[in-house]
Amino acid sequence: MKSLIIASAVLLLAACAKSPNLDYDKTADFSNYKTFSWVPNASLTENVVNYQISPLTEKRVREAVNAQLEKNGMKLVDMAQADVLINYHASVDTKINTQTMNMGYNYWGVGHNTYTVTNEYDVGTLILDVVDSTSNQLVWRGAKEGRLKKKQSPQERTDAIVDTVADILSSFPPQKTDNI
Repeated sequence: MKSLIIASAVLLLAACAKSPNLDYDKTADFSNYKTFSWVPNASLTENVVNYQISPLTEKRVREAVNAQLEKNGMKLVDMAQADVLINYHASVDTKINTQTMNMGYNYWGVGHNTYTVTNEYDVGTLILDVVDSTSNQLVWRGAKEGRLKKKQSPQERTDAIVDTVADILSSFPPQKTDNI
């Protein structure tokens, strides 16, 4: 039983430690992007049937993105004046985790038992897109997935969203260190 608890803790920590998945247009000049606005029809809650993605979640994500981009030196402006437009998407998928452990009592396998534990859990993915407002082309995308907790206070939900958005946007704008 102790092994099961340790294995579960390691898997949980590994899931939480995932770094964001990033992609961007290497020809884009990110130094020209100083202002941002939201795509007019950007919505997390449209066509989503999941209690975790609600108008409250959408508000938290927008506020976290605005705060992080402003922290990164950008300014929120009307769409007509924006250098880039922000769009976002979210999904929640149910996954199944199965763990099988063999426990033997001696070298010859006498008393050998196999235990299988299966559990369902929700994984949420948040995707942030940055679109060049002049060319209307996607220039940067960041995404992060993580295990969702069902019983969280509003403050815990806000903190999780702020941390996720900060992690995704920590590499925006990308640094010109790649020569590939």
